[in-house]
Amino acid sequence: MSTNINDYNFILPEENIAQRPVSPRDSSKLLYVNQNQPLQDQIFSDIVNILQKGDLLLMNNTKVLPAQLQGVRIRGDLQAKVSLTLHQKTHNGWKAFCRPAKKLNVNDIIKFSDDFTVKVLAKDGGEVSLEFPDHAEEKLTEYGAMPLPHYIKRKNNIADAQDKEDYQTIYAKHKGAVAAPTAGLHFTDNVLNALKDKGVDVDFVTLHVGAGTFLPVKVDDVNNHKMHYEYGELSPQVAEKIRQAKLDGRRIISVGTTTLRILESVATFNDGQVKAWKGETNIFITPGYEFKVIDALITNFHLPKSTLFMLVSAFMGLDKMQEVYAHAIQNNYRFFSYGDSSILIKSTDEK
Repeated sequence: MSTNINDYNFILPEENIAQRPVSPRDSSKLLYVNQNQPLQDQIFSDIVNILQKGDLLLMNNTKVLPAQLQGVRIRGDLQAKVSLTLHQKTHNGWKAFCRPAKKLNVNDIIKFSDDFTVKVLAKDGGEVSLEFPDHAEEKLTEYGAMPLPHYIKRKNNIADAQDKEDYQTIYAKHKGAVAAPTAGLHFTDNVLNALKDKGVDVDFVTLHVGAGTFLPVKVDDVNNHKMHYEYGELSPQVAEKIRQAKLDGRRIISVGTTTLRILESVATFNDGQVKAWKGETNIFITPGYEFKVIDALITNFHLPKSTLFMLVSAFMGLDKMQEVYAHAIQNNYRFFSYGDSSILIKSTDEK
């Protein structure tokens, strides 16, 4: 296993970075990757033909909050514009990334409207802790914008009205994420209904994705990288479905790295067993990790030197993923949140 960050680097032409999703969602490209088979270029709706009766397909039903806010710092008679991106809920508010952080001090008041203000409780570099009453979260829908990652360019770096629809899965249910589980953005009602008609069992977990998922790895040795915590839940019913699928020898397929992280977290916390769970995880999966739950992963194409590229390299092998990404770039696949998809199948055992 390599711990050198440069081994997870690759050159990505800027034109491969998707700025908008394709329409309809299920018409994006899908790269079929099986351990010992040639790569196959397909369309996402072909996932109905790839998945099999009895497969257990697990998806993350978190709902993205419009967590990017533009406000004014109030300190006596002095005011200053600040931009905040909420990224982690706390017992009395939120942690947020702030720009410019130097404009804020502890006890400052930030005003977004006459009826929407928050207080700075603590500051650590570019991150602040905010007193954020529960009723204030209702104001996010009115005053917040979708917290798009930095590589999606918009006017004034603020998401537009189209992003409120595009940057949300069709099955989003539980509010709390500040980044979308982007592998799920390709699913449509037509695809989900066709999978269910085929006999694929579709169910849900919840992991509230944090903005920390976009933070670059800034250390040379990846073992020194610290992951942000994210809150998740796995219900007793879904835990039992996973246990039964394992006993039956049926495949468990994760939609996205966020779903994978909660499944593997739960198994890690319980000596390989999957049980009902709720809590926080900062699991960091790198090559050498032994997967305990999933047999296949549906996922988008990730950033160079990112924890997510390390995760898929852990699942399929670094050499294989370097081959996959070289193929994707050469064949004009669209990368990142609004980009194309892949399905990674670790075993060649087609049950």
